[in-house]
Amino acid sequence: MRSIYRLVVRDRFGICTMALVSRTLFSSLATYHAAEARDFWHKEQTQDLTRSVDILTTKIGKGNSEDDILQSLISDEGVNGIHLSENLINRLLFRYKDDWKSALAIFRWAGSHSNFKHSQQSYDMMVDILGRMKAMDKMREILEEMRQESLITLNTIAKVMRRFVGARQWKDAVRIFDDLQFLGLEKNTESMNVLLDTLCKEKFVEQAREIYLELKHYIAPNAHTFNILIHGWCNIRRVEEAHWTIQEMKGYGCRPCVISYSTIIQCYCQEQNFDRVYDLLDEMQAQNCSPNVVTYTTIMCALAKAEKFEEALQVVERMNAVGCRPDTLFFNSLIYTLGRAGRIDDATHVFKVAMPKASVAPNTSTYNSMISMFCYYAQEERAFGILKEMEKSGLCKPDIQTYHPLIKSCFKMREIDTWLNDILNDMVNKYHIGLDLSTYTLLIHGLYRADRCKWAFDLFEEMADQDIVPRYKTCRLLLDEVKQKNMHLAVVKIEVLMKKL
Repeated sequence: MRSIYRLVVRDRFGICTMALVSRTLFSSLATYHAAEARDFWHKEQTQDLTRSVDILTTKIGKGNSEDDILQSLISDEGVNGIHLSENLINRLLFRYKDDWKSALAIFRWAGSHSNFKHSQQSYDMMVDILGRMKAMDKMREILEEMRQESLITLNTIAKVMRRFVGARQWKDAVRIFDDLQFLGLEKNTESMNVLLDTLCKEKFVEQAREIYLELKHYIAPNAHTFNILIHGWCNIRRVEEAHWTIQEMKGYGCRPCVISYSTIIQCYCQEQNFDRVYDLLDEMQAQNCSPNVVTYTTIMCALAKAEKFEEALQVVERMNAVGCRPDTLFFNSLIYTLGRAGRIDDATHVFKVAMPKASVAPNTSTYNSMISMFCYYAQEERAFGILKEMEKSGLCKPDIQTYHPLIKSCFKMREIDTWLNDILNDMVNKYHIGLDLSTYTLLIHGLYRADRCKWAFDLFEEMADQDIVPRYKTCRLLLDEVKQKNMHLAVVKIEVLMKKL
């Protein structure tokens, strides 16, 4: 009896297991097919979107008025079948962000369809494009449409204010603030801070201060209000006013934070007034407001720039004493400082030992600092070794700044046919780094000094083909050389380009 019972139980368990496996398999297959269908649908949608963008782009001609472009789109049967979506309009607006007439025509064309309504994001993009291109009257028209549709947010207002102030029309930004209630928003601390921040960032700090003094009687400031003004005063190098703002901040019961003090410290660092920097550090400690890693990094960089290397390294001890943890940017600055001080082994120790011990990963700038240091001290083999480490690490990739000191070293060591070729091949083909004006200039001048005129001119032509305008000095240098080499065609091409310059 017991054996039969066990057999039945085993059989039932077997049936249940098979059923469970079948259900699991069916569920997995269903999930797989759903994901496959979703991917296929997404791919189709992306392709449709790209086709629609391409079709509309071919229909839009630059140089016309927005009304002409709008009428051509409305009357063109080829665009009638295009499916309108927020994604399509935003992509087109981004494409035409530097051509407000075409952007506005697309915006109006899409809005003319009864079955389509612009999103708040699209309106914001249109406002920003018009403001950036100084089409202020058109921007006001769009803003009025947004008001009627109740689409205006504080983010919209921030964009409008920024564009007015950027166009030196700061009074119009103030008028926008005055009209906030009409636009459907409140005059409160947050909106006041947006106005003050916009003015201060464009260096209208005195105007921001006057507006604050007027508004503070019925809109309460907060800590952010005072930090905006502190940053503004420091931005125009009026640091004493920034100090007075800290005192005023305390009077309102707002406690100065690390940002408040660090902003002023940065200003003193720019002036190389390090006595005041140390006074502020002491004041921060007295106020129980500990400096953070950004504060210490700012001070160390400024001291290194002033070639006060030993003093800069004492910042590390001060930072360790208060238990502030270093980050990648701090270690990068420390490596740079040690390198400038000629302490190569100490910099290498930081890179190889201190950073891993602190569990801080290097980034591209870390590797760049090491490579630059080794190249500066003519230790090219070690510099190339760091480049190999960077490639193997998988943490980051080289950028154009990685290769500049290596290129200089190639010219210095006359390793042009070997190292330089390898470097350029890696830059262009391996990491797809496009050469910029500085890199072309560095290469052309280096090749000129190495008597590689043909190669230098080839790069000059490549540069011109990519619409990168060479410096006049580069043109003059190369022109004199190709004349001596009797490269007549090169002479003509360079002279034609110089006339354009």
